[in-house]
Amino acid sequence: MASSLEQKNLYEAKVRAELDKLNAQIDEFKAKAAQAEADTKIKYQDQLEALRVKQAAAQAKLQEFQTAAESAWEEMKSGLDAAWQELQSAFNRAMAELNE
Repeated sequence: MASSLEQKNLYEAKVRAELDKLNAQIDEFKAKAAQAEADTKIKYQDQLEALRVKQAAAQAKLQEFQTAAESAWEEMKSGLDAAWQELQSAFNRAMAELNE
C-alpha cells in the first residue's frame, strides 16, 4: 500500500495535470476572445475575468496543498477539490454561454 506521502504526491500530480489542461483551454478561450467581434468580445472579457478569479483561487489552493505537511494533506484535499470544481464549472459555463 502506498504511503501517505506517495498518495499526496500522486494526488498533486493528478490535480496539476488537470489544472495544466484547463489552463491551456483557457488560453485558447483568450485567443478566441481576441479575435471576436466587438459585442461578443465584451461577453468574452466578462467570462475571462470570472475565469481568472477562479484560476487564481485554484492555483493558490494548489500551492497551499504543496506546502502542507504530510499529515495535513488529506484535510486540504477537499478545499483543493472544491477550487478545482469551481474553476471547471466556470469554464464550462463560459463555453456554453458563448456557444449559444
